[in-house]
Amino acid sequence: MSTPDAARLQRPPAEVRHAEELAALRAEDRDPRPPGWQLSLRAARRFVIGDERAGITRKFVGNTALVERALVTLATDRGLLLVGEPGTAKSLLSELIAAAVSGTSTLTVQGGAATTEDQIKYSWNYALLVSEGPSPRSLVPAPMLRGMAEGRIVRFEEITRCPLEVQDCLLSLLSERVLAVPELEGEGGMVFARAGFNVIATANTRDRGVNEMSAALKRRFTFETVFPIPDFDTELALVEAESSALLRRSGVTVAPDRDVLEVLVTTFRELRRGAGGPSGQAVAGDRISAVMSTAEAVSVAHAVGVRGWYLRGEAGDAADLVTCLAGTAAKDSPEDLARLRRFLEQEGSRRRGAQWKALHRARHLLAE
Repeated sequence: MSTPDAARLQRPPAEVRHAEELAALRAEDRDPRPPGWQLSLRAARRFVIGDERAGITRKFVGNTALVERALVTLATDRGLLLVGEPGTAKSLLSELIAAAVSGTSTLTVQGGAATTEDQIKYSWNYALLVSEGPSPRSLVPAPMLRGMAEGRIVRFEEITRCPLEVQDCLLSLLSERVLAVPELEGEGGMVFARAGFNVIATANTRDRGVNEMSAALKRRFTFETVFPIPDFDTELALVEAESSALLRRSGVTVAPDRDVLEVLVTTFRELRRGAGGPSGQAVAGDRISAVMSTAEAVSVAHAVGVRGWYLRGEAGDAADLVTCLAGTAAKDSPEDLARLRRFLEQEGSRRRGAQWKALHRARHLLAE
């Protein structure tokens, strides 16, 4: 994909966004590579966590040891399952690793209640199937078949949202490393995985138990938990960087107000843990039940900037923040909206800073 074409995409895949870095890493990579990998394990780690001296940007803000363990798992015959709260960058991490290991991150299955085995393994071109019968020409490969045939990483997003019988179609693929196509005769009826094939699945902890994985499938995965960012400054920097990039793609030419972002990140962190203020005292109403993740904070910051720029020609202020927060905190729970209102009433009045005062003055917008 050319640069002009990529510039028109809302969100190009990782291998397109970071094509220059991947090419540079491949060119200078002299370390041993696992069979089928496009980068060595060390180079893949540098791609994900960054290398300032080599001009490689940090793309995943998280535990370096987690990234190393994930890469080691994928170099074995076990799949990788990333679990954690929504918005902790599980999907981003799986995308980055797939781009580093296979050169593509687009072999993806999106799990859900309507996901079928055909969407995971293969289906048929029914016009050709009727006219020619089962043949390689009428076979339509799904991500798992392509990943096995090409020796690439397959990403399975939100695996626990799929029905149990759909999940279990992975059992033979992960253990025997072969996909049977019984409709085809001869060699075409068995697709054997090439070196480099493996699976990265994700599951958020709020969905686990909806369709609990079977013990047999769990044994075929190594579980790694992705935790929220613990450090305030790191989370603020990430929200600022990501929201700035989104705003540029939305045509907004002014940078987000850092003071507004500080208020936003502080609000999310304190509602997320159910405590207010540096001393950790409980906020009335306790922990909010809505997802107050870093990814959600980036979305709110993006909305604040778009609202401020396209309505008034400025960066967005605390009043915009209150308006955008309402849709985040009250998606399905009136109690959460009440908790947010109490937070703005109590914390906004006692905090120092112009934006905190403006946030307190704008609290009435939650009711509008």
